[in-house]
Amino acid sequence: MTFTTRPELSGTFGMVTTTHWLASASGMKMLEMGGSAADAAAAAGFVLNVVEPHLNGPLGDMPAMIWPAGDEAPTVVCGQGTAPEGATIDHYRGEGLDLIPGSGLLATVVPGQFDAFMLMLRDHGRLPLREVMAPAIYYARHGHPILPRVAATIADMADVFRDEWPTSAPVFLPGGHAPEPGTLFKNEMLADFWDRLVTEAEAATGHEAQIEAARIAFHEGFVAEAIDDYLKNACVMDATGARRKGVMTGDDMAKWRASYEPALRVQHSGWDVFKCGTWTQGPVLLQSLQMLAGDDIAALDPVGDAFVHRVTEVLKLAFADREAYYGDPDHFDVPVDTLISATYGAERRAQIGDKASLDQRPGAIAGHEALAQAFLARATRPPVQSDGIGIGEPTMAHLTEKRGDTVHIDVVDQWGLAVSATPSGGWLKSNPVIPGLGVPLNTRAQMFWLDEGLPTSLAPGRRPRTTLSPSMARKPDGTRVAFGTPGGDQQDQWQLTFLLRLIHHGMNLQEAIDGPLFHTGHLQASFFPRGTKPGHLMAEPHFPAATLDALRTRGHKLEVSEPWAIGRLTAASLSPDGMLKAAATPRLMQAYAIGR
Repeated sequence: MTFTTRPELSGTFGMVTTTHWLASASGMKMLEMGGSAADAAAAAGFVLNVVEPHLNGPLGDMPAMIWPAGDEAPTVVCGQGTAPEGATIDHYRGEGLDLIPGSGLLATVVPGQFDAFMLMLRDHGRLPLREVMAPAIYYARHGHPILPRVAATIADMADVFRDEWPTSAPVFLPGGHAPEPGTLFKNEMLADFWDRLVTEAEAATGHEAQIEAARIAFHEGFVAEAIDDYLKNACVMDATGARRKGVMTGDDMAKWRASYEPALRVQHSGWDVFKCGTWTQGPVLLQSLQMLAGDDIAALDPVGDAFVHRVTEVLKLAFADREAYYGDPDHFDVPVDTLISATYGAERRAQIGDKASLDQRPGAIAGHEALAQAFLARATRPPVQSDGIGIGEPTMAHLTEKRGDTVHIDVVDQWGLAVSATPSGGWLKSNPVIPGLGVPLNTRAQMFWLDEGLPTSLAPGRRPRTTLSPSMARKPDGTRVAFGTPGGDQQDQWQLTFLLRLIHHGMNLQEAIDGPLFHTGHLQASFFPRGTKPGHLMAEPHFPAATLDALRTRGHKLEVSEPWAIGRLTAASLSPDGMLKAAATPRLMQAYAIGR
């Protein structure tokens, strides 16, 4: 038996697993009240906005997957907002920018997370909106024990809040000081915002009408008005060290709503694996599976150097394709059918050798040659200098104590509904707090490039190519698995290792999560300042020493992390016989699975 830190939970009523125990408990409360997996996921998501404000917020973004019983495949919920009407390359270039900053008002797109939850609740929820939002409102108003990493992030930003982002100071510096770890922390402004939204929604009659009223209050009512009023005059410091105004308006908010779209799918060793489209990095996982289809993965030691090397080299190729070809398919002809095909996967697999590659190698796709060349030109640009104010997306705590990552939720219920969601954006280092709302805007626009003609070129109405990447899969026996992790560019890297352990090494959910993890920084980073680390490989120290030595011999530029410091995977499953299971990572000592 493989060592695990916790048991794989099993039961028949419901399972909730998230990256914070209070969110998991709040989601489980919804199931106990007769709510569905959609109710539980939304309740957990709103609590995560409160208890992990350094990682996500209600003005952020969220792709999700929802799989009702009886449906052949899950459906994608697109909670990724689009670039504002004023977000043109000419305007940003006119601001003296070569890259979009990792913080500040020009880095924001239309908030999408809240409406994505509303769409799920409208069509799959069973409980009143007030019941779903009650736990989050309670923790915002009455307080929660603030995590050490949240306190450290606030302390790191304290001078910025005082000197540059004064609307954030009343929320995050109560009494003028950063909170101490473990003390009760409140955000009463956020509680008031949510309470008003629910009260306005309750003026309508009936479940669907109330949800629609909440959506209007957010995108056309007082929430949009508060954002519009602030952005008319705000001019704030961003990651470049300069002060700039934003371009988003209330009209941009009013024109956008969350939507549904089909999931992408590949088959691998009898499993069906589903991901969101090319406006996310999700197809990286599907491409990787197609490249690995020609290998006997089961014969490879899952903690051996041959396994780690093979997976790493596959990921390098898939991420090169991500940078060259992925983008919003509503605005660009992305060759996704080719990218995730078995034929293309076999062609790419043939490029892998026994030594670590130090090159960026996008694949050759007929009719898209210019995109590959444009990527190679971007990848070799000198790095942009920055003073580091709120830059990028926090990724993992092993990089520094003052960073985190995003959040994740997986839920399955007794009726056979499964949800996998990855909320992010709108964290406290991204932007100043919007007065009257108690939370900042997102910075997802930093995914765009200020070069013309790319799938990821900045353009009004276009979705940024996000790193957020929930997953679902189906075993040959019909068991459905919902899984995911925070972690920016690392999300699909850790998920690939997790999934291979399930498919080829016979591990259960907890075993697959607890095994040592690794990832590469070889790829071009999605976040400002968009650098690369050729040949980089980070691995946890509980890999065998012989494995780590062999990886160095293969030419990997190995960085050994702190113990138990990579990945925040969670997973839940439901079988045709009604058995439900769940697991959560012990890393960072926050994630918990709850169920019965």
